[in-house]
Amino acid sequence: MTSRESCLLCQIIGNKIPSYKVYEDDLTLAVLDVNGANPGHCFVMPKEHYPIIEQVPDDVLGNLFIVANKISSAIFETLKVQGTNIFVRNGVPAGQTVAHFMVNVIPRQENDGVNLQWKPKQLSEEEVSTIELKLKEEIKNTGVQKIEKTEKPESAPKEVVTQSTPAIDDEDDYFMKQLRRIP
Repeated sequence: MTSRESCLLCQIIGNKIPSYKVYEDDLTLAVLDVNGANPGHCFVMPKEHYPIIEQVPDDVLGNLFIVANKISSAIFETLKVQGTNIFVRNGVPAGQTVAHFMVNVIPRQENDGVNLQWKPKQLSEEEVSTIELKLKEEIKNTGVQKIEKTEKPESAPKEVVTQSTPAIDDEDDYFMKQLRRIP
């Protein structure tokens, strides 16, 4: 039996194991985790079998995180949660239990008992500098291309703001929306 045939997530993708699908397109499938950290915990996974993030093609990876972002927004709106964690367990030491890459989207409420905290490790200036140089060199050798920032398109003129209504920029609007989400 090949790794794809024995892969739990490949079996879910192939409809050999029942699941609760919340999203599907040509590249991606998102399902509810029936044993999730909180109600609404979702797995967002590529339909092709890739054990770890380093093997996932960039276009597929980009789509996975776009879908994870949309699912996070849907979780906020429908489940009225206070936050979400979006993370990857990449490799066995990182807690990966299935050899199929996936993105976790976990709904969060204050004091929900989900603990994703760690104790920070203080590094010396020399240790940080050494790691920085090694990573920069390795990344330079991977062929990563810089992505140029694109300008936002001109939007429709904003409404005239009166003296009694404070102007709200995009960042303030985001935080106000987040505050309205808190039940």
